[in-house]
Order: sequence, then C-alpha cells, then structure tokens
Amino acid sequence: MKKLLKYSLLAILIIPGIAFCGDNPASKAVGIFISAGVGPRLPIGQFANSTDLGYGLGLEGSYTDSDFLPFFIFARLGYEQFPGSQDFYQQTDYSNYSTLIVPASLGIRYYFSPLAENVVLFIPVVEASVSYTYFQVLNEFKLNAGRTNFKDELWKVGGTVGAGLSMFLLEIMAYYTYYDSNQYISFNLSVRLPLFINL
Repeated sequence: MKKLLKYSLLAILIIPGIAFCGDNPASKAVGIFISAGVGPRLPIGQFANSTDLGYGLGLEGSYTDSDFLPFFIFARLGYEQFPGSQDFYQQTDYSNYSTLIVPASLGIRYYFSPLAENVVLFIPVVEASVSYTYFQVLNEFKLNAGRTNFKDELWKVGGTVGAGLSMFLLEIMAYYTYYDSNQYISFNLSVRLPLFINL
C-alpha cells in the first residue's frame, strides 16, 4: 500500500507537469504547491473564558519530490480573529475584547495509503508544525468603567498538530493549536494547486 500511495502521489506530480510544463521527464520529480484554506476557530481552556468562536484563513506553500514522498514540507501564513464572548462582557467592564493572531508556521505533512481509489483518491493525512506568532489583543471598556482602552501586542512560539482527509486538490483538516494561555481547535477546508512542477 505504501508503494501504491507513492506511485499515486507521483502520478499527481507528473500529470500536471505534462499538462502545464511540457518538459521532458527527468530522473527526479519535484513539486511546489500553493493552497488557501478557511474555517472556524474554537477556543478551549483558559482562552475560552474570554473569547468566542472565531474564524481564520491561511495561505500555504508546500514542497515535495520523489525522494521524500509521501512527506511534504510546508510553510504557512495565517490570519485568525477571535471576538470576545457575551458572558465575558456581562461579567466584566469590557465593552469590546478581541484577539488577532497572525501565525507564521513551518511544518511537515505525511500522507497515508489511500482509503478509496475508484473515482477520487481519499488519503488520510497528518501534520505537525511550529509557529512564530504575532498576537494583538484589543481591550476596550464600558464608558462608566473609568479605564483607558489599550492594545496588547506580543509574540509567542507555539505548535499545531492536525489530521484530516485529502483528495489532494481539496483537503478537510482538523487542528489543535497550542500557545501559552491560548489554545484552540480549528477546522479548515483548503484548495491545493500546483505552482511549479519539474519532471
């Protein structure tokens, strides 16, 4: 099954290369892919005490070649927004509280053997990454609170693990992300396209 997966992914590398590049085959297939994804973000733990369901989107570039399949290396830039929760507003002097997260991540992805191969490849996938992330926390207070509005800006190092199902051009993924005092679960629907193929 591992050989079948390797040949399937290699075929996906080769077919777009023939269609778009028109180069003669070489001894080593190389592929660079770009993807964009979007989905909800669910805060958990301490983070959920003050924030509500958010959203996020990401842009990713990934690389593989025939020596490393079924592993892919990727870099991802994200944008994630979490509003304050209504319960938090009712229990505190806050009128507006939101957290903006901009992660820059580097990671590795592994594709397992396909579950189904009749019409579309359904491939289980897992990944792990580390992130260097910008946080901006907006703190705005009720008029009668007597407090001054301010923004906290800081950088954190964190990590993400994910699992999902890939049809290679389309992926559905679930992630767990950890930062100190900020943990959340996210779900992404992503579209992946070949950016460069060298055969």
